[in-house]
Amino acid sequence: MPLLQVRDFPADLYEKLKDVAEAERRSVAQQTVVIVRDALAQPESDRARRQRLLAGIRQRARSLPKDLPTLVREEAAR
Repeated sequence: MPLLQVRDFPADLYEKLKDVAEAERRSVAQQTVVIVRDALAQPESDRARRQRLLAGIRQRARSLPKDLPTLVREEAAR
C-alpha cells in the first residue's frame, strides 16, 4: 500500500483531525483516508463548475459573427 507523507501540516488542523479521529474511533491515518475519499467522491466544486462553464462560453463565443455587437445595436434601435 502506498505511503503518504505530508510536510508542514498546520498544527491546529492536525489537532482537529486527531479529535475527529478519536471521536470516530479511528487512527489519524484511517480518518485521513476517510476524509480524502469522501472529498474526492463529492461532485465538482462550484469553482471547477464555473471554470468549465466559462470555458464552454468562450469556446462558443469564438463561433459568433465578428460584427455581433453592431447587429445587436441595430436590432435594439428598431
